[in-house]
Parts: sequence; C-alpha cells; structure tokens
Amino acid sequence: MASPVAAIEHNANRAILILLLAQSILIFLDVSAKWLATTGMPTTEIMFARYGIHVGLLLILVLPVRGWDLFRTGNWQLEGARGLCLLVSTGGNFLAMRYLPLTVTGALLFTSPLMVCALSGPLLGETVGWRRWLAIAMGFVGILIIIRPGTEAFHPAALLSLLAAFAGAVFGILTRKLAGVDSAMTQQFYAGGIALVAVTPFAFGDWTWPSQPISWIAFFTLGTAGVLGHLLISVAHRFATPATLAPFNYLQLLYLAIASWLIFNQPPDRWFFLGAAIIIGSGLYIWLRERNLHRRTTSVDELPDR
Repeated sequence: MASPVAAIEHNANRAILILLLAQSILIFLDVSAKWLATTGMPTTEIMFARYGIHVGLLLILVLPVRGWDLFRTGNWQLEGARGLCLLVSTGGNFLAMRYLPLTVTGALLFTSPLMVCALSGPLLGETVGWRRWLAIAMGFVGILIIIRPGTEAFHPAALLSLLAAFAGAVFGILTRKLAGVDSAMTQQFYAGGIALVAVTPFAFGDWTWPSQPISWIAFFTLGTAGVLGHLLISVAHRFATPATLAPFNYLQLLYLAIASWLIFNQPPDRWFFLGAAIIIGSGLYIWLRERNLHRRTTSVDELPDR
C-alpha cells in the first residue's frame, strides 16, 4: 500500500501536468485574439466570440451534469462585480494586443499577483509586511523597465494592459470572497455570462466576418481554448493547493514569447527579459513569503490546548 505522502506527491504531480496542459491550451486564446485583432476585427466582436462560445460550451457540457445548480448563487452582487472585472480585464488586454507584442501584454498581466497582494490589505483585511511591500515595489520597477515611459519605445497601450492587470487583481480577490459560496462552475458561468451580456450591445455595430479560413479557426478557437483551459485549471486545483501550483503559472510567459516570435515575428527584446525576470522574481518572493507565513500560522493553530 502506498504511503499518504506518496499519494500526495502523485496528486501534486498530476496537478502540475494538468496545469501545464491548461497553459498550453490558453496560449491559443491569446494568439487567436491577437490574430483577429491584426486582421482588423473590432475588439468588441472578439470579446463577443470569446464569451459567447465560453457560455455556450458551459451550457452544453456542464448544464446536463449540474442541472439548475449551475445557476444558483449565494451572492449576486459579488458575481456581478466579478463578471464586470473580467470584462474590463479582457477588453483592456485584447485592445492592447493590437499595438503591443504578446510578450509585453503577457508580462504586464503577470503584475496582477503583485496587485492582489497590495489590495489584500484594504479589501480583505490581511496584513502585508514591509518585505512584501518591497517585493511589490520591485515588481513595478520591472514594469517600468518593460514599458520605458518617456522614451520612444513607450506605447500608451501599455496602460491598457496595466488596467487589465488591475481588473484581474480585483477579479482574483472577488474569487477569494466567493470561495465556499459558489462552485467553480457557477463562478465561471456568471463571469462569462455577465461579460457576454455587457459586451453584446456593442458587438454588432461594426460586425466583420472572418475573411480567411485561418481567421475562422481563430474565431472559434478563442472561446473554446478559454473554456477548456480554465476548466483544466479548476481540475488541477482539485489535486494540489494554489501555493503548489503558483510558480508554474509563470511558464506561460515562455509560451507567449515563443508564440510572439514564431507567429507574429515580434521577438522579445533584452528589456523584456530584464523586466520580466524582476516581475517573476517579485511574484515568487511574495508566494514564498505567504506560504511560509501560512505554515507558521497553521503550526500554531494545530498546537494542542494546554
């Protein structure tokens, strides 16, 4: 019989493999969105395709299994706010992709964990010590290195990526607040559904059909990759904690760099590597610090009463 420790390691390894598979699928989401943007398709239409297919697949795949429980929520206000945050995050990211390489938009989106840490004090009542504040500050130094404000390399679209990262950070905090309130599938349905309802009135004003077979593939891949990728992430978290999986999220930047170079002929420059390294280092330090603090708290809480 296998020991409990071996079983835990086996589950963690499975979770990591599932997460890596999810990231390899989600890269098609970013690539498809940028491809459609370069063909001139309006951002609102790209967002409509993203969330229309997202909601449609959830209804086809999940509704027969979950039934009406898919629609039951314990907090309409948080679900609504979370869906609007996702709308802003997606819109800012997709619009920025029109003007910036995937490497830049991806690196700036990965500042979201730093923003979550900064916002966890005022919004969640958590204490953020000076070490984590220093890591947050270093992460924003990495941002400045990548976008280089005041130089010819700076593009205002970088601010859209930062807005997308901020909205993503608030989205993550609202996800924490909904933990134990709604299931992951219910949260996915309302996030995608609310974003879809909000963008639909604007999607048909300047509708543009894909003009090439590859664009049709990108059009349908957009939502499909989003749903499958996020479903796999949910599955991965069944076998391991977020603390175990967090460091592997940064591998997505490598995927983005390869896709940007091979598909769009936009290789990363040295400033990207320097800034991204600082952002990743800051994020990993915050992850390590929070994990150590959690272990200390757990060890104290588990002490027997005396």
